[in-house]
Amino acid sequence: MAVPFIDLRRFEPDFLDRWAETCREISAATQFVGGPQVARLEERLSAALGGAHTVACANGTDALQLALRAAGVGEGDTVVIPDATFWATFEAVVNVGARVVTVDIDSTDLQMDFDLFREAVGRHRPKAAILVHLYGWGSARLGDFRAFCAAEDIVLVEDGAQALGVAWQGEPIYQGAQLATLSFYPAKVLGACGDAGAVLARDEETATRLRQLGNHGRTGHYAHGLVGWNSRMGGFDAAYLNLGLDYLEPRLASRRRAAAIYRQRLGEMGVFTVGPPAGYEENGYLNVTLQDPAARPAIEAALQDKGIGFGKVYPGAMSTQPGADGYLVEAVGGERADILARSVLNLPLFAYITDVEIEEVLAALPAGGAEG
Repeated sequence: MAVPFIDLRRFEPDFLDRWAETCREISAATQFVGGPQVARLEERLSAALGGAHTVACANGTDALQLALRAAGVGEGDTVVIPDATFWATFEAVVNVGARVVTVDIDSTDLQMDFDLFREAVGRHRPKAAILVHLYGWGSARLGDFRAFCAAEDIVLVEDGAQALGVAWQGEPIYQGAQLATLSFYPAKVLGACGDAGAVLARDEETATRLRQLGNHGRTGHYAHGLVGWNSRMGGFDAAYLNLGLDYLEPRLASRRRAAAIYRQRLGEMGVFTVGPPAGYEENGYLNVTLQDPAARPAIEAALQDKGIGFGKVYPGAMSTQPGADGYLVEAVGGERADILARSVLNLPLFAYITDVEIEEVLAALPAGGAEG
């Protein structure tokens, strides 16, 4: 049996009927950009994610750029980011005119290393930092990052593209963040029917600035107090997300269950997996195994032979990307992010994956798979 890496067609029994009716209503009302669905989504996300002000936007990359711009980051500034993340984290900094310092990861939770981060701050005095909540959990030292940045007057943007549904110390991970960003790319835990994103802001003044920046800097329909750009969310995307929110809890439960099964079974097989540190409830976004880099190609070939999908999230550190040339000030730390990129292998995990499918995936792994 073939098993895809991700299957976006595992709809609830009534989902497509409800979606078809919603599309009819939006089309009849021509609510294609903004409108009541977007407003409702912002209200629901604010209530669900810790009470911050939510500003919807066009995609997760724009969310990062909006957050940085709203915080005053621009030409000549430096921003610290982890060396293990998606390229959008790096390019968002560049796109607002700033320069990048990358920091290596902690090998236990695979998030940015706090001690190395402090070294980077001491050397470069950044205007801002982006802390990425990678793989469906966050840093064991999240509280230290927040406290240190507040004390040092460093804007801390938390890239939560993979973290919706994650709880830290019993609360949504976004609660208490100065600025946080969301991506609703279709493959996320909560995905739109196209590209979409959002920014969470702790204070109303920042939220107002975010809203203006994402809508041509408008203070009125033809009055422009800022130079922004067009990053408005569409009505269909917002409606699809509102519908998805109705089913978010069972989807999260399914993902978390699958993640737990993988960790138990892979552990019994001697395959090294990584999970959330103490204090976290993950969202089941990704299964994370670490393989011997020399053995990984053979494991990939065995999975491909059986029709089993897999991912490598992500296959390269930011500091080693060709596109970083000319924008990278320094890569702080050793080679842990690079080792992760050469070791990581992600097995299929998505909402409503079945036990039979998980067993099919496990059966396809070669005997004696190497530990990373």
